[in-house]
Amino acid sequence: MNWKTKALIQNAISLLPSELSYEIYYRLQRNFGTLKNFNPEGRLCSGINTAKFINGLGRQVNNKVFFELGTGRAPVAPLALWLMGAEKVITADLNPYVKPGLFLESVKYISSNKNKMSILFGDMLVIDRLNDLINFSSGKNCSFNKLMNFCSIDYLAPCDASSTQLNPGSIDYFISCAVLEHIESETILRILAEGNRITKSDGIFINYIDYRDHFSTKDKNITAINFLQYSDEKWNKYAGNKYMYMNRLRHDDYLRIFELSGHHILKQTPTTDTRSLELLKSGDFVLDPKFRSKTIEILAIKDAVIGTGKKV
Repeated sequence: MNWKTKALIQNAISLLPSELSYEIYYRLQRNFGTLKNFNPEGRLCSGINTAKFINGLGRQVNNKVFFELGTGRAPVAPLALWLMGAEKVITADLNPYVKPGLFLESVKYISSNKNKMSILFGDMLVIDRLNDLINFSSGKNCSFNKLMNFCSIDYLAPCDASSTQLNPGSIDYFISCAVLEHIESETILRILAEGNRITKSDGIFINYIDYRDHFSTKDKNITAINFLQYSDEKWNKYAGNKYMYMNRLRHDDYLRIFELSGHHILKQTPTTDTRSLELLKSGDFVLDPKFRSKTIEILAIKDAVIGTGKKV
């Protein structure tokens, strides 16, 4: 679908009353979009990659408490973390997007593909937990809420992540996946301030950030930097709605935000989009003045995982 057509549809749906708007948008996703052929492996891998990142920092998942910013449609990444030994995962969303049916489908998929799960998780999988999940989910009275309790996943929505009401120092790891790019910079600072309050003194923040124009993932006629040619005013006319808002912050902007939040960088893994880099080098792509002071190397970064700790 042409990205401008998709933007028009999203803007129209966002104007409807909230409950109706959310339901119509979900139905479109389920029948025509990313949820049409729902497979939980992508979100499982999100949890697995988070665990690998933690292990790479010399830390562990086992018996740790996580806070996930941005649950999405189904708390599958938290489920993956539980399967790898997490004590608890608190997952929070500003809007109640979760669809219990998708979570139940995910558990069914996991139960039906035990061998595949063993390969996917490798030696990080706690096999007893997988067996317990399969046995529990096969019961006649199994439900979304019972599964969430069984897997020690707490869902908070609607939740203001800048004021969670959680106890100070109660979290080991603060995590997010493709969430921060949808939040205004001032709000990110407030959320990180709250994160500082609720995480332990040696707590770690692990945020995967997708810097791409998200329309480019479906419309291959545009590049990952498509949105960098527009002014804020013009871009907000396309994607200023609650379903596709993107702050367009670049990698250096996030590093500055973490610095302002009292963090130091433990590890970062930025990756470059080759197509965008070549386009920028060609001089054929006209950037909006807002982005012209940045290097093309920064502008061509398509995503990154940034691990940070609180400065002592």
